[in-house]
Amino acid sequence: MAKALADFLLKIFGSKYIVVLITSMFPLIELKGAIPIGEMYEINLFLTALIAYLGSTIISVAEFFLLIPIFNLLKKIGFIRKIIEKIEGIFKRKAAKIAQKTNGSVEAEARRIMMISLFAFVAVPFPVTGVWTGTAIAVFLGMKFRESVLPIAVGNLVAGAIITLLTFFFRAYVDVIIYILFAVAIIMLIVFIIKIIRSKPEENEVNDELKR
Repeated sequence: MAKALADFLLKIFGSKYIVVLITSMFPLIELKGAIPIGEMYEINLFLTALIAYLGSTIISVAEFFLLIPIFNLLKKIGFIRKIIEKIEGIFKRKAAKIAQKTNGSVEAEARRIMMISLFAFVAVPFPVTGVWTGTAIAVFLGMKFRESVLPIAVGNLVAGAIITLLTFFFRAYVDVIIYILFAVAIIMLIVFIIKIIRSKPEENEVNDELKR
């Protein structure tokens, strides 16, 4: 199944290197799925890791600057507005949990704690803890680019190193690894969609808090 999916992507993009690069830019999949795919194509493992790291890091930079403008643009479309507001609410709640770790610290110390928390979040190589979610959290935390780029980039490097080592030691099971990663990604996507359906737009949550 995983091999068939990779071959399908190869037919579209025409190059196994581009397949690794593009795959690493997809939410949930990122470099965690791109590195095993590169191994399946028998690309040098460290070259694969480098391509996947660059692709996933580049997309996080683009997301940092484009996320809010795209959200604001989509909110102008009537039937999409509520969905976008619910997604914003999910990311804001995640950002609020990290902000709570500052526990009233002075601004400089609070920023340091948020940077460390952001690094730890991205460094764990799970489908929901990659650069896409980490960058969105940084945006909704109100972090500046220079404050968020380092913890996200280094965290992504650590996650990539872990996946590279796992792929190296279990390369005989790379097809199984890809299958598991894609299966988990699909499950997490379904969970995220359910959260969107069940959650309230951010403005409604604020009104509920005021009523209390």
